[in-house]
Amino acid sequence: MKQILENDDKLAAISDDLETYRLLLNEEYNQAFFQEAVGKLQEYKVFLEQIEIQTLLNNKNDVNDAILTIHPGAGGTESQDWAEMLLRMYNRWAENSGFKFEIVDYLPGDEAGLKSVTAEIMGDYVYGLLKCEIGIHRLVRISPFNAQGKRQTSFASVFVYPIIEDDTDIEINSRDLKVDTYRASGAGGQHVNTTDSAVRITHIPTNIIVQCQNERSQIQNRETAMKILRSRLYQYYEEQREKERQKIENTKTEIGWGNQIRSYVFHPYQMVKDHRTNYETGNTGSVMNGEINEFINEYLHFIASQKKA
Repeated sequence: MKQILENDDKLAAISDDLETYRLLLNEEYNQAFFQEAVGKLQEYKVFLEQIEIQTLLNNKNDVNDAILTIHPGAGGTESQDWAEMLLRMYNRWAENSGFKFEIVDYLPGDEAGLKSVTAEIMGDYVYGLLKCEIGIHRLVRISPFNAQGKRQTSFASVFVYPIIEDDTDIEINSRDLKVDTYRASGAGGQHVNTTDSAVRITHIPTNIIVQCQNERSQIQNRETAMKILRSRLYQYYEEQREKERQKIENTKTEIGWGNQIRSYVFHPYQMVKDHRTNYETGNTGSVMNGEINEFINEYLHFIASQKKA
């Protein structure tokens, strides 16, 4: 929140600064002053583009760290090598972005490359950015593993999960609770049956209801009921998280033809093209060195325009 407020202040300062340049140039045009204003505009542009992207990352888990998994498709060594190349690309992207990249599970290929890899990437908005990469990535090149030098097409799947903190210390807002007291029933003696010692607590947002009437005092029953409620809420939130994970998991598709989100062509020409946005570049070297932000930005704008439509 502090970072968001600081960015807001900086945006206001930039707006005031550029407005000052505009007013002064309108009063008396000066070429040197105009060039200074243009320089300032270019200086601010990078920051403004970063903020624009952050405004598009407004889903619940977008700000979270992420778990990245890569699996090769059918094709043996060729696809396994392609999966390794993608791992290096995302590692370089993380380094370029100032994010922490840590491999937590790695299964090497039989001859080269990898059979599967899982990595944690930590930093602000990592999941929101990397979710744009979920899907099948296709490579076309002259195979270094083919003695005849034939052109080869390979596939690998990329998947990204948000890292959800499993915090057992459930915070319960008293305003979300409806507490009812009533006279306990059943055995327990004269005191239990003649005072409103039993407690029923309803957690309004989830409609979870717990009650306790076993203790002798209302205070004890309330404490026990709250303990039960905390356990119930923890289980409830776990189930909701699992449903969300499963919903994300169901978006996976077959690793093969017709399902790719992006093609990387190294032969007979140089091109990387995203099939969702049609954004493309001929600089394959920079892409494989982690320069994928333009693809991410284009996809975020594409999704935003679809939502607006």
